Amino acid sequence: MAGAALAVAGAAVTLGVSLPDDTGGDTAKAATTQQDAVAPEGKVEAAPAEGEKGVGRDPLTDAETARAEQLAETAGGLRLNARDVDGDRGPQHLSTNLTEVDPDLSGAAAAQRRADVVFYDYKSDAVVTRTVNLDTGKVEDTATDRGVQPPPSQDELRQAAELLIGSPLGAGLKSDYKDATDKPLTTAGQLQLSGMVFRKETVANVPADLTACGKHRCLRIVTKVKNGPWIDTRALVVDLSDRTVGRLS
Repeated sequence: MAGAALAVAGAAVTLGVSLPDDTGGDTAKAATTQQDAVAPEGKVEAAPAEGEKGVGRDPLTDAETARAEQLAETAGGLRLNARDVDGDRGPQHLSTNLTEVDPDLSGAAAAQRRADVVFYDYKSDAVVTRTVNLDTGKVEDTATDRGVQPPPSQDELRQAAELLIGSPLGAGLKSDYKDATDKPLTTAGQLQLSGMVFRKETVANVPADLTACGKHRCLRIVTKVKNGPWIDTRALVVDLSDRTVGRLS
C-alpha cells in the first residue's frame, strides 16, 4: 500500500513539474507544494486466519495436509507394514499436494477437494501414492511404483549426511569442515543440506557398489557449513536402501 502511495505521489510530482499552468498560476509554487507532500506511513496488518478447509483450487490448508497424510498412512495397514528412512515403522513421507482435477469427473464430484500423498517404503523399495478425498475422508486410489525416484525429503537428506559422516568416505567432508570452522563435524545438524536423486544413467562408469541405484533409493547430497562455505561432496553417493556410501570415479 505504501509503495502504491509513493508511486502516485511520484507521478503527481512529475505532472506538477512538466505540465504547463493553464490557469496562469505560479507553476513553480505548485510543484514545490506537491514535492513536499509526504505519503502516508504504511501499515503492516496480520495475515488473515487460515480456515480448516480451502475452497476450489486454493492450496491445501495445514489442517487439510495433516488430515490427508494421516488418512493415507493408516489406510490398508501401510503404517504397520512399511518402513521409513530411519528403519522405523511407517512409510517415509515425501510430499503432499492438491490433486489435479480429473477431467472424467463433473459437477459435485469434480468440486470435491483431494490430495495426493507420496510415500517411500524402504521395506519394499517402492513409491506409494495415495489420493485422499478430503470431503469424504476416503482413500480413493493407491498406486505403487518401483524404479521411480521422486525428489528427496529433508529427513532423507539428513539421514544421508549422517551415513556419510559415519563412513570412511566422509573423511574429506569432516576434514574440510574442521578447516572451515575449527570444530569437528559429528552430526548432520551442523550442515545446511540439499541434494538430488542419483540416476546412474547419467554416469559413464558406475561403480559396482552403486549398480542397484534406481531400484534402491540413492542420493547425492550437497553440503554447506551453516553461515559458511560449500563443501564439495558431489562424487559421493549414499544408498539409503542398504545404508552404504559409494564414490564415483
